[in-house]
Amino acid sequence: MSKRIQSFFQPIPKKPKVELASPDLSQPSNPLNIQHQQEEQEQEEQPPPTNHQTYPFPIPNLPHHLSKSLTNISTTLNSPKPITNQPHLDLLYFQPLLPPQTAKTLFHFLRDSLPFYKVQYTIHRGKTPAKITTPRFTTVFGVDATSTFTTSTSTSATTPTKTLLDPRTNLPIPENKYKCNPRPIPPCLDHLRQVIQSVTRTPTDYYNFILINYYASNTDSISYHSDDERFLGPNPSIASLSLGAKRDFLLKHKPGVEAGSPLKFPLASGDMVVMRGETQANWLHSIPKRAGEGGGRINVTFRRALVVGGTENYYRYNVGDGGVWRWNDKKGRMVNVDEEEGHGSG
Repeated sequence: MSKRIQSFFQPIPKKPKVELASPDLSQPSNPLNIQHQQEEQEQEEQPPPTNHQTYPFPIPNLPHHLSKSLTNISTTLNSPKPITNQPHLDLLYFQPLLPPQTAKTLFHFLRDSLPFYKVQYTIHRGKTPAKITTPRFTTVFGVDATSTFTTSTSTSATTPTKTLLDPRTNLPIPENKYKCNPRPIPPCLDHLRQVIQSVTRTPTDYYNFILINYYASNTDSISYHSDDERFLGPNPSIASLSLGAKRDFLLKHKPGVEAGSPLKFPLASGDMVVMRGETQANWLHSIPKRAGEGGGRINVTFRRALVVGGTENYYRYNVGDGGVWRWNDKKGRMVNVDEEEGHGSG
C-alpha cells in the first residue's frame, strides 16, 4: 500500500481532555447543556483506532454510547424462539436481538469502519475454467483453534502488538504455517462477539472467526449452501446477525435427506438466527435476490474453525488477492481504495 494511502488513514490525533466545570449550585441547571458536555467528554475519551500489520487501515473502536447499548442487551433481550419442529433442524430465532436504534447505529458504524473485498476465484465446470466474482462485499477476522493472537508490548513500540502463538506451547508459530495472513479480531468486533456468546450461552472464546457480508442492494445474494466443512467439526454452532435492509433467509433440506418443509425467515435489522446441532449436515440456506428497491444489508456471522484449513479457506474466499474497498459517504457506495488513490479523489 502506498505511503499516501497509509498517511491518509493515520489516526486523528486526540484533542486534550477537557475537564467539565464544577456546577454552580446557585444557578438552575440546564439538562441539555449537561448532556452536551457529557457527550463531548465521551468523544474526547474515545480510544484511538486499532491498527495491525494485516489491516489495510486502522479500524475505529466502538463509540461509547454504542458499546453501552450492546453491553446492556442482556437486560432487554427478547427470549429467542427455538425452531425444532423439522427433521434434523435446531435453530434459535431472535426477533429481534438488537433494538432498532442500536441496530441502525451498528450497521452504519461497521459499513463505515471496516475494509471490504470483492473476491474473485476460478472454478472448473468440466474442463472449462470460470472466473467467479463474489456477488457481495466480504471481509473476515480471526484464526483457527491451533493458533492464538496474544498481545505483547515492546519497549521500542508505541502501541502493543498482536502476534500468533501456539496455544499448546505458548511459542511463536512457524513462519510457514499459513499461506494467508490471519488478522486479529479488532476490539469493535470482539465486543460484539462477547455479547453474542453471552446471549446464546456459548462458551467463552468459542467463536474464533467473524465473517461479514455486505449486500449493497437487493441484487446481491448468496446461493444455497451449507457450512458443513470438516474444519468446523461436527454439529457446529453458527450465529448470524442481520443489520440494515430486510432480506429473506431461506432453508431447505439437502437432497437425499429426510425431507422437511422449506422455511423462510424475514430477517429485519437486529434479528439473529443461530444454526446448531445437525442443521448444517442436513439443511441448505441462502439469501436470494429480491425484487424492488432496497438499501444495503450487513450480515455478521460468528463461527469456530478448528484447524489450519479453516483459516486458509476463510481468507481465500473472503479476502483473496483483490483490492480493498471502503464505504464513501459522499458517493453513497463502496469505493476501491487503490483506484481512488490513483485518481487523486481520496
